[in-house]
Amino acid sequence: MTEELMAESITEKTRDGAFAASSAGEERATQSAGHRRTILRVVDRVSLVAFLVVLIVVFSLMSPQFFTIDNFGVILSNAAVIGIVCVGQTFVIISGGFDLSVGGVIPLTSVAFAMAANAGIPLPVVLVLVLIGAALFGVGNGLLVSKAHISPLIATLATTSIAGGLAFSISQGLSVPFKDPATGVLADRGLFGIPNQIFLFVLVVIVAAIVLRFTIYGRSVYAIGGNGEASRLAGMRVDLMLVSVYALSGMLAGLGGVVLSSQLLSGSGSIGTDSALTSIAAVVLGGAALTGGVGTVWGTVFGVLILGVLSNGLALLQVSSFYQTIATGCVLLLAVGFGRLTSRSSRK
Repeated sequence: MTEELMAESITEKTRDGAFAASSAGEERATQSAGHRRTILRVVDRVSLVAFLVVLIVVFSLMSPQFFTIDNFGVILSNAAVIGIVCVGQTFVIISGGFDLSVGGVIPLTSVAFAMAANAGIPLPVVLVLVLIGAALFGVGNGLLVSKAHISPLIATLATTSIAGGLAFSISQGLSVPFKDPATGVLADRGLFGIPNQIFLFVLVVIVAAIVLRFTIYGRSVYAIGGNGEASRLAGMRVDLMLVSVYALSGMLAGLGGVVLSSQLLSGSGSIGTDSALTSIAAVVLGGAALTGGVGTVWGTVFGVLILGVLSNGLALLQVSSFYQTIATGCVLLLAVGFGRLTSRSSRK
């Protein structure tokens, strides 16, 4: 009897030791995976900065007009417009979707803004109404994705056609110039001669970065993108969150349309139609994953700057706009490919 008790005790100690060793091994493996992911994130950010610096150096050597204060002002002014749109796209992509409808919302809001301002409606009222309308358009996208369970690709591709068609319909295919140049106040030069859209972009970026990094809402966006079903089982209102991120994307696309029309002093159904590709390229280039759950606003900012420098440099070298579009597509492919490689490395 004593020998049996001793055998059972030895067995239990062996089992406990094996369990402890297994737990310690799993903990070390988890810590090692966490360290690898941290290193990869650092590498991604350093590579973005390095790529941006290389582009600046190359274009500075190839064009004497590139490395000037005035040209950098042009780059930042143009980047600010698409950058505002990209911030909204960042939220959508992190949540596991993407928003193609920005390519229709931008021209629609630009035309609506110009026509409403020309009708004599006070500018603040026009701005609020246009942004609410753009947000409601995003709500429609969110409902199609969350409630009707339509793929974001199909849903937002359809709505961008609807929005673009409305823009051309209400403007009859013509541009709508501002009657009062003061309507373009969002693109005027402000403090220290810096265009107002740059300050607006900085404000949007700071607020969005704080929301994503330090609020429950931001953590919920990451959770939904990482595993939507697990988030739903945990009691999270996934459908409402999806509607909110698409509404945010629509509102910021509307703001981008207003700023762009202010910059051009007119609204048109043909402006900003390429913003869907550009915004997705910038967000993915900034380190976000199209599968969701990964990405930062600051990474998106670097992606916007890289595409802005690339577009500006090619324009100064008198490269055709068609080839600039090809270059943007190639950069997007490289970004997605690099993201796949790093994600595989992090899983090993």
